[in-house]
Amino acid sequence: MADVSRIRLGAVYAGATIGPLAGGLVAPMLPELSESLRTSVTDVASSVTVYFIPFAVLQLVSGTLGERWGLRRTVRAAYLVFVVASLGCMVAPNLGVFLAGRAVLGAANAFTSPLLLASLGDLVPRERLGRAVGMYASCMSGGQSFSPLIGGLAAGVDWRLGFAVVAAVSAMLAFAPPLGEPRPGTEAPPWRPLLSPRMGLLSTSALVSFLGSAGLPFLVALYAHDFLAASPEMAGVALVGFGLAGLVLGPVWGTVCDRIGGRAVGVIGALAGTGLVAVIGLTGSLLSLALWWTVAGAASSMLTVSLQNLTMSAVPGNRAGAVSVVSGFRFAGSALAPTAWLPVYHNGSTIAFVAAGSSQLIAAAALLCLRGRDDPAAVR
Repeated sequence: MADVSRIRLGAVYAGATIGPLAGGLVAPMLPELSESLRTSVTDVASSVTVYFIPFAVLQLVSGTLGERWGLRRTVRAAYLVFVVASLGCMVAPNLGVFLAGRAVLGAANAFTSPLLLASLGDLVPRERLGRAVGMYASCMSGGQSFSPLIGGLAAGVDWRLGFAVVAAVSAMLAFAPPLGEPRPGTEAPPWRPLLSPRMGLLSTSALVSFLGSAGLPFLVALYAHDFLAASPEMAGVALVGFGLAGLVLGPVWGTVCDRIGGRAVGVIGALAGTGLVAVIGLTGSLLSLALWWTVAGAASSMLTVSLQNLTMSAVPGNRAGAVSVVSGFRFAGSALAPTAWLPVYHNGSTIAFVAAGSSQLIAAAALLCLRGRDDPAAVR
C-alpha cells in the first residue's frame, strides 16, 4: 500500500510540470514565432493571453467537475488533449491556427493542475500536507524553469521542437494519472461555499501574484532582447533561475507554512517580491538580470506555496473546487500581464517593472485581511 501511495504521489508531482512547461514555452521564442507566422511580436505575444484565459476561466468550474467525474478519467483525458493541441501548434501554418492550439492547451491545463494539487489532501496526512504542497509547487517551478530554457533552445533550431517536447511529456503522463472516483448526486461537492469572503481575498492575492511576478517571463525576455542584446538561447538561460528557485525552495516554504502559517509566509513573499521585480528594469547585464530574476523567483515561490496551503483548507467540502478557483485567478494574472504591462514597457521599461512589482502589495494587503483563525497554523 505504501508503494502504491508513492506511485500516486510521483504521478501528481510529475503532472505538476506540464502546465508551466506549455504555458511559458513561447516567452523566449516570440521573435522567431513572429517571423515564422508572418506577424508582429505584439500579435504573437497574445498567445500567452490566449493560453491563460481559458485556463483561468475554466478553473472556476474544473475542480468541482473533476470531483464529480473522477480525477482519474478527467486528468487522463486532459493529458490526451494536451498531446493533440501541442501537435496542432507545432504544425500551425498561420497565427490563427497557432492561437487556437494555444487556447486548447490552456483549456486542457484547467483540468490537470488544480485537480492534481487537490488530490494531495487525500494522499498525504494533514501534518505533512504543507511540505507536500510545497513539493508540488516545486515541481511546478521545475516546469516553469525548464520551459523558457526548452523554448529558447528550440528557437535556436526550430521553435516547433518545443511543442514536440510538450506533446511527448503529455503522452507519457496520460498513463500515470492520480486515482479518484466520481461523486454523483447528493454526494457531489457544493458550489456555494466557493463564494465566500475568504475565497475572495485568496483569489485577489492569487491574481496579483502572477500579474506582478510569475507572469512576467515574456517581459523579462523582451528586456533581455531589446536592452541587453541577448539571443533567444541566452534569454532562455537567464530566465531559468526564477523557476529553479521555486524548484529548490518549494518544500522549504511548505515546511515554514506548517510552522508559522501560510498567511505570514505569503505577506513576506509579496513584500519581498515587490522590490525584487522592480529592480529587473535597472539591470545592465544579462548576468545581473539572471541573478535578480532568480531571487524574485524565490519570493514568488514563497507567495505561491502560502496561497496553495491556505486554499487547501478554505472549503473542506470541495477542496478541488476551491483550489481550481484560486488557481484560475492566479493564472488570470498571467493572461492579463501582456495586456497590462506591454504598453507601459514601450513607454519605459523601468516604469513597467516598478509598476508590476508594486502590484504585489495588493496581495500582501489581502492576506493581512484574512482572520487569524482562517490560517491552518492558527487553528492548531
